[in-house]
Amino acid sequence: MEDTDHAAEHFPIFITQPGHTDVLLVITAIFLVAIVLMIGNLYFQLHALPERMSHKTNKLQLEIVAVLALISLFTHNHLFWIAGLLLAMVTIPDFTTPLNSISDSLRKLSGRGWPDSDAAVEAGSSDSRDLAEPTNPEAEKDA
Repeated sequence: MEDTDHAAEHFPIFITQPGHTDVLLVITAIFLVAIVLMIGNLYFQLHALPERMSHKTNKLQLEIVAVLALISLFTHNHLFWIAGLLLAMVTIPDFTTPLNSISDSLRKLSGRGWPDSDAAVEAGSSDSRDLAEPTNPEAEKDA
């Protein structure tokens, strides 16, 4: 028995004695779990990069980028992620605001105005046809 204790003193530090805790195995297991969690966190941070970039854009663009990122996450198809990243980098111009402004200006110039929905509710008009037809203020002056 005394010979085995004496022989164990000459072993390297990573070889454990029978019945003792393998410290190197425990350290390696903790290190492995920590590295897997860190790499997984880095992967998800990188994967969410297009979504974070598109938060500065309009809502529709953000939703499209989010869907592309989600599809790429589940399918592991990198083409969707690249498309979402490129879409997040590009600013889509706002075409609706100038077009609405042009249509409002043309409506005012033509003398045709749309009735205000609050005024129709206050007047007690329940006929939806009154809201759909434009009014002509000049025709009302002549009457």
